[in-house]
Amino acid sequence: MSGWTIRAAERRDVPALVRIEDEAFPEPWTRAMLVDEITRLENRRYSVAVEAGRIVGYLGLMFVADEVHVNTIATAPGEEGRGVATSLLDEGLTAARERGAVRATLEVAVTNERAQALYRRFGFAPVGVRQRYYERTGEDALVLWADLADPATDLR
Repeated sequence: MSGWTIRAAERRDVPALVRIEDEAFPEPWTRAMLVDEITRLENRRYSVAVEAGRIVGYLGLMFVADEVHVNTIATAPGEEGRGVATSLLDEGLTAARERGAVRATLEVAVTNERAQALYRRFGFAPVGVRQRYYERTGEDALVLWADLADPATDLR
């Protein structure tokens, strides 16, 4: 059983999200970008995992027609490997299904094998590569898709 709860992200969470972004990604999102994303409730859904009053991870989703795009997912430094990202993605994809999404997509760095393993557990499979997707590093991104009607995308 996890020691965290998952709730909707709020403006007051942004400083913690910025800290996690700065540690987790070579091209972190800015405070302004995160505020914009969190407040676009008509087609975005951001959630945080909170443990003992501290944010230990977060997930950002964007809805387009009957699809959901995983914009971002990150775990706080030192919290990796505890299942935080798995819980966030499971909860987020369940909510996406409830909202009518039938497919999910995302991009992930070709070298991020840990994240790719997480996504495979949810039924995501590669369908292409975006060359030099990450501007700072020049790294390619794998484009992954999942069918949300497939039982493999539901870990419960």
